[in-house]
Amino acid sequence: MAVDYNDHVKTGQVLSQLDTAKPMAQVLETKAALVAAHALVARSQADVKQSLAKLLLFREARKTSGGKVPSRLEMIIAEAALAQAEADEESARADVSRAEAELNFNQTNLSQVLTSLLGAIAAVSLLVGGIGIMNIMLVAVTERTREIGTRLAIGALAREVLLQFLVEAVVLSSLGGIIGIVFAIAVSAGLAKLLLVPLVIDPGIILLAFIFSAAIGIFFGYFPARNAARLDPIEALRHE
Repeated sequence: MAVDYNDHVKTGQVLSQLDTAKPMAQVLETKAALVAAHALVARSQADVKQSLAKLLLFREARKTSGGKVPSRLEMIIAEAALAQAEADEESARADVSRAEAELNFNQTNLSQVLTSLLGAIAAVSLLVGGIGIMNIMLVAVTERTREIGTRLAIGALAREVLLQFLVEAVVLSSLGGIIGIVFAIAVSAGLAKLLLVPLVIDPGIILLAFIFSAAIGIFFGYFPARNAARLDPIEALRHE
């Protein structure tokens, strides 16, 4: 369903949907065609062997004096059958190559659809996780107001308090990132086995995901950390 930026969106309304059924069906259909092409190659190879054996038998019969000597017409027919069988084999091999190319193309399309789907899920998850980290840190600042006031009263600088809560937010988000990476690898392995596609794990992408999760902690943890650093020591010590 197309939604314009001026449209009113209701709760639970589907704005966009990625359908993986069609790419998966195309992959399965292409795999079936590839299996059929391989079967055709095997049958063509059997025909070639049969025609070659018949031709060799005719030639051997013409060399020997005993037995029935094949006529020239039978030799021509046998040679034509062999040539036809070889042509069929080449055609079947071409069908196999074409089916393999189509299979690779469909698998690439399926991978792109899954990448878009997982990218959208990851974006929403990062936003929700960042808001969750912000709320947790805001609650932590509220509950530790007297502690913050004590630190500021005995000489702690505002940037030190800011750094303290930023480190806590980064540790929290990084721990969530590590758990997410392990879970993602496990799910990816299961999907690869289910969809019969190769599993490729790029360490660079994993490192980028970890750095991004830490950056989410810095971005969403800065506001609570700034609030903690700006607390007045006297008011913080009066907090109940």
